Amino acid sequence: MVNQKAGVLADAEASQTISPPRPSESKSETLDLENEKDEFVLGRRGIMAFFTLSVLTLMVALDGTSISVALPIITRELKGTAIEAFWSGTSFLLASTVFQPNFASLSSIFGRRPLVLVALTFFFVGTVVCSVSKDFTYLLVGRTVQGVGGGGLIALSEVIVTDLVPLRLRGQYFGILSAMWSVGSVTGPILGGGFSQDVTWRWIFYINFPFIGVGLVTILLFLKLNIIPTSLAEKLRQIDYIGTIIFVGSLSSFLIPLSWGGILYNWDSWRTLVPLMIGVVGLAIFAFYEYRFAKDPIIPPRIFQNRTASVSFAGSFLQGLVLWCLLYYQPLYYEAVKGYTPIMAGVALFPATFTVAPSAAVVGILVTKFGHYRWAIWLGWILSTFGLGLLCYMDVDTSIPAFIFINIVPGIGLGLLFPSIGFAIQASATNDTLAIAVGMFSFFRAMGQAVGVAIGGVVFQNRMFANLVSSAIPDLAARASEYSQDAAGLVEVIKAMPEGAEKLALQTAYTDSLRIVYAVCCGVCGVALVLSAGTQSYDLNRALESSQGLRRERNEGGDKV
Repeated sequence: MVNQKAGVLADAEASQTISPPRPSESKSETLDLENEKDEFVLGRRGIMAFFTLSVLTLMVALDGTSISVALPIITRELKGTAIEAFWSGTSFLLASTVFQPNFASLSSIFGRRPLVLVALTFFFVGTVVCSVSKDFTYLLVGRTVQGVGGGGLIALSEVIVTDLVPLRLRGQYFGILSAMWSVGSVTGPILGGGFSQDVTWRWIFYINFPFIGVGLVTILLFLKLNIIPTSLAEKLRQIDYIGTIIFVGSLSSFLIPLSWGGILYNWDSWRTLVPLMIGVVGLAIFAFYEYRFAKDPIIPPRIFQNRTASVSFAGSFLQGLVLWCLLYYQPLYYEAVKGYTPIMAGVALFPATFTVAPSAAVVGILVTKFGHYRWAIWLGWILSTFGLGLLCYMDVDTSIPAFIFINIVPGIGLGLLFPSIGFAIQASATNDTLAIAVGMFSFFRAMGQAVGVAIGGVVFQNRMFANLVSSAIPDLAARASEYSQDAAGLVEVIKAMPEGAEKLALQTAYTDSLRIVYAVCCGVCGVALVLSAGTQSYDLNRALESSQGLRRERNEGGDKV
């Protein structure tokens, strides 16, 4: 995989702990490291290993988004309730978010490859359970198990890239992973809608088996990473058992009420407030325990002691929040206001989603060429702020060319942020904290997605209630509380209405409520832009140092491994 003449061997004998990287204020670059960048070649096994990561990323993105549009059909066939359907849609995201840091941390103890196989096994078992489900109990269990595996695969894919490729070149590869995620997220609802309408919803899960098979074969053949030379007993002693239990329990307690607040239970209900407060207190206890008592903390506090890392983690969280608000609420606008089917709503979202991947790839190429990343972070937040501001101008009569243009701008802005924030986090990390730093980058983005939908839901409910209460149509005012509860549920109500003044008034109120959601997201992007000013510039010309790079194969010959 690595050119020996460049001195960058992915199969280093052991990781080297170096002093924290220093911010680079000089425009000059080290000649040796520049030559290393020019001579680096990702060999045959390295390319196939990266192909494996791309396939797994696409698979998880497809599975995470394809079930949403099929839930009404699944609910009818399995004779489920609205609550069961709700949990089928959210259990995957919650489990995926909660366990990402665990996989990243454990991969530094047991090795990347074993943890990838464990994550793939979880995903496979969950897929089997979902595909043969006869009732919602099995489906919920399967989706949760799938989420655990899916979160592990997403986190580990990004971590392994840092073992394969020098820092300066990683943007291109992270751009490809972002493209896989983007393609999967967009085509998932389209495939899910097509399968559920024309074949059977079980094909949403059947389609995972070819991906799993290809992934397993390529992992076994090509993802042959160096083994950490410690005994099993020593590895087991390094696990932060107490910290893991506190973290998983507290984060679950925090995220679950965020997902059902305002939908299953009111925000002021004890069922929402009590677990939410328990989660906040638990996370505070976790942070204190990790800082004062944990010998080998699952999340080392020192990764937050660097200013660039801290503002970048915050940026990753806020990017996930804004992006998921856009991906969640914009299709609802197309369905409720424009009258599109779920499949056509997914197609209408292309201007926003299919600009994310190309812009991420362009950033990776430019950062690799010029060695600077802060410009992409700042430009990304500027375009995101401007783009979300443009979305505030959407109304019931917005034309197709207009909403295409409006959605392109935030798509480009949010796409620029994917690799650039990752560069900042990796450049500011030391070798011994790099894996967990990358894992936390993925975790905070997923965390932002969960929080984003909750915040968007609160804003939508409050604004929708106010709009309907003040409506000139008495029937809408009388149903203000009912109609404002759930943006997704209201879509079917609007579609079932006959054309007329009442439907137009409800569509107008719906659009106005979404504009306020986008206005809040615009403000969030502005805050993130201000925070990003604290990002320091680090030299990206750093040698690849990893204890878990690809193993050298004696029979390959030449100087590539």
